[in-house]
Amino acid sequence: MLPNKTTQVELTDKDDLSSQAMEAFNTLRTNIQFSGDHVKAIIVTSCTPNEGKSFTSFRLARSFAEAGKSVLFIDGDMRKSAFSGRYHVSAPTCGLSHLLSGQKSEEETIYPTNINRLDVVFSGPSAPNPSALLSGDAFSRLIALARAHYDYIIIDSPPLGPFIDSALMAPSCDGAVLVIESGVTHYRLAQGVKEQFEKSGCRFLGVVLNKADAKHDPRYGYGSYYSQYGKYGSY
Repeated sequence: MLPNKTTQVELTDKDDLSSQAMEAFNTLRTNIQFSGDHVKAIIVTSCTPNEGKSFTSFRLARSFAEAGKSVLFIDGDMRKSAFSGRYHVSAPTCGLSHLLSGQKSEEETIYPTNINRLDVVFSGPSAPNPSALLSGDAFSRLIALARAHYDYIIIDSPPLGPFIDSALMAPSCDGAVLVIESGVTHYRLAQGVKEQFEKSGCRFLGVVLNKADAKHDPRYGYGSYYSQYGKYGSY
């Protein structure tokens, strides 16, 4: 399986990351690598919208690519994706909803980008029934094919609190990362999301605490950086 070589997509990344921020994502990447060579397909989700999971998942994918790994980033939010708008995608693209509905093949929905070693599957048009699309075998087939061509597959999925999509994707993945907004997400809700992953057979890798303020609580070493995520609104 090769990406669509006819169209390289230009991603305009205007995120200005400090050295501390870069180190935070490098640490997250390293911790995942220490989880084992068999952990290749990683799903990233949150409990509720606006907790920073999409930004975290893409930055994680980019960190792997910058470390010399070949990476496929999948925008799995077929309900309300903001990825293409945020990164100013340069050309119209087919996406995951096209693939899962049988309109396009894997080769037609995987795009190389201007970021070296990073390919992308976009979400495609919003689907009225994402859960039904994910109930088929097309998604698991995509992940199986991607395993043969990429070192890592990072999947940004809808929040698992209000939607079941992440739980349907999880059985095809090796590990799950949960992004939690500090001081907002309730413990019981986070625990419920963790249990959902465990029931699916997907290994729960851990939590990224987002929007924590190190100025007020020094226990959160990179909190001063994560606190900046709030400006991204619905991302």
